[in-house]
Amino acid sequence: MTSTASSTDTRQGQAPHDQRPSWQQRLRRFGYPAGHRSDGDVLDRLVPPYAQPSPRLWLVLGVPRTLAERIGRWSGWGGPLLVTLMAGLMRFWHLGSPKAVIFDETYYAKDAWALVHRGFEVNWDKNANDLILQKAGHVGIPSDAAYVVHPPVGKYVIGLGELIFGFDPFGWRFMTALLGTLSVLLLCRIGRRVFRSTFLGCLAGALMAVDGLHFVMSRTSLLDGVLMFFVLAAFGCLVIDRDKSREKLAAALPMDADGRVRPDPHVGDSLRLGWRPWRWAAGLLLGLAIGTKWNGLYILAAFCVMALLWDVGARKVAGAWHPYRAVLKHDTGITFLATVPVAVAVYLFSWIGWILSPTDGTGGYFRNWAATDGKGGSWTFLPDWLRSLWHYEHEVYEFHVGLSSPHTYQSNPWSWIVLGRPVSYFYESPSPGADGCPADAGQKCAREVLAIGTPVLWWAACFAILFVLWRWAFRRDWRAGAIACGIAAGYLPWFMYQERTIFLFYAVVFVPFLCLAVAMLIGAIIGPPGSTDTRRVIGSAAAGVLVLLIAWNFIYFWPLYTGTAIPIDSWRSRMWLDTWV
Repeated sequence: MTSTASSTDTRQGQAPHDQRPSWQQRLRRFGYPAGHRSDGDVLDRLVPPYAQPSPRLWLVLGVPRTLAERIGRWSGWGGPLLVTLMAGLMRFWHLGSPKAVIFDETYYAKDAWALVHRGFEVNWDKNANDLILQKAGHVGIPSDAAYVVHPPVGKYVIGLGELIFGFDPFGWRFMTALLGTLSVLLLCRIGRRVFRSTFLGCLAGALMAVDGLHFVMSRTSLLDGVLMFFVLAAFGCLVIDRDKSREKLAAALPMDADGRVRPDPHVGDSLRLGWRPWRWAAGLLLGLAIGTKWNGLYILAAFCVMALLWDVGARKVAGAWHPYRAVLKHDTGITFLATVPVAVAVYLFSWIGWILSPTDGTGGYFRNWAATDGKGGSWTFLPDWLRSLWHYEHEVYEFHVGLSSPHTYQSNPWSWIVLGRPVSYFYESPSPGADGCPADAGQKCAREVLAIGTPVLWWAACFAILFVLWRWAFRRDWRAGAIACGIAAGYLPWFMYQERTIFLFYAVVFVPFLCLAVAMLIGAIIGPPGSTDTRRVIGSAAAGVLVLLIAWNFIYFWPLYTGTAIPIDSWRSRMWLDTWV
């Protein structure tokens, strides 16, 4: 009889390892696993334990053992909160500076103010920016509706900060700074859950805290930072759902006489996992992402596929004979209901201000289309607001796919990952003694807000992406696959629009996944559990050097992220590539 002790598959007649197809034998040289783990690992594979922090460091520092153990217990929240505090202090420091309407704030800050007061965007006078700054936001709101090309959710978020703190730079940047700070907390906790390591989770969050692009986008009232927050939160909900569903599978599996959880084909093929509330929460957040910018649609599709593949993997570990059929029968329907209809409903609800606006020509742009130019046709049985909104969306789609007007700071997505062409949001040349320029500078200074990632971090991420792709393809590591999915969903769709006017700052949506990739790479550099002390010391030293270089690089570029005036020669020394000027 063939032994099944080395496989989680309980079916008989499985080909032994030495009879595997030759392609699997060849892939072993690249790290493809040699065989299945034993059945005794089923529980650990479904519900991996968290790495327990060692109290040795605290004991070396002279901290009493009781206190050291307490610190270890609270590190799961204490560590992420400390990283978040650091990120928040940096993001809210002089948030109102520059006291100007920078880059696309000229659209979104004013659109947000109009939305929270009128329910739709309006056309502002050409000198509106100057008036808003001069009068501290005490300006009248026009009534003429404006044609805008992005949905309203992100602008409502920005407008909430304006309602609380006023129609000024601090007010319209407050919510993006808050969400940018909270996204660091989310990433710490998500990374901890994904890697089962508080250290690697906090490292991922700390890396994002010192990423220049994330930092600048957190201090600017643009939509992409809001989109990034909703996407990351949705990913976190799906990761929690993955853990919860696998816990249910593990709890339903039988135990053998030794108390070990064993795979069971009946459980794997037939167990229903319930309504899965975290998957519904992910659908709501993805709806908010789509309601911020339409590229959230690609992320919705990618995350749905990823979640279903996670279900296939879970059922396979649980012993299912037909895991794909089981997922199609028990999981696909609830995944669709929890994401697509929920996202559509959230998206439609986000237009409530526009929908409730007057239809006599004084409401939102195109609000009266169905009653005027849209009369007749075969869709008149639909509500007028829905037909008008559909027409509006069609016009916006035509605008987006046809947008090719040249811009000084546009860039091809091929160059994003190496920071080929950053975007200057703000630039001025103050004279010595003015606007922070040192009186003894001898020449004019440069004061710039440059949307660019921390170069060392992004260039390290190029290698980290290759690493996670290798881990996913050859080691079948779900963590690497999830990270790769997040990067691909936020990045690859832009390659279909290479002739379109697009910018590097769109990449902020996948910055969290780049940081997870670098954290995973650093974890591999440090060494896996069970490594020798020599291996760990060498790996930790190399990892520490890389992290310190990233932190130094962020500090070095700090003036370019915050609009701090520096001598022009110091500014030039930071223009490492000609395309950055």
